[in-house]
Amino acid sequence: MKNPIATNNAPGAIGPYSQAIDAGSFIFCSGQIPVNPATGEIPEGITAQTAQSLANVKAILAEAGLTVDNVVKTTVFLADMNDFAAMNAVYAENFTEPFPARSAVAVKDLPKKVLVEIEVIATRS
Repeated sequence: MKNPIATNNAPGAIGPYSQAIDAGSFIFCSGQIPVNPATGEIPEGITAQTAQSLANVKAILAEAGLTVDNVVKTTVFLADMNDFAAMNAVYAENFTEPFPARSAVAVKDLPKKVLVEIEVIATRS
């Protein structure tokens, strides 16, 4: 079973992918960049961009009837690993123990020249 999840409260998919896929017990959310879905604007700075990316993730999870408490794994893509501490501070405000497993990697470039992209895997159990 593979059902797409879509909401207008997060940026729409602009290519051949879904915002998220409901695979029964698991929800796989595509990476979310910090685009405000209402305005299309991208905030400045890693702190604001991390907050917007996580707001987009939360909107997709809400569409599936879930919250960040259901997240079991995250991957954070950073344009600059020097932004890790600032990203991590915002990230820590959005997750509680037991924290999801996480990978954080620096990448050469991200869409729209943003500083961060966050993807998550959540579970219904």
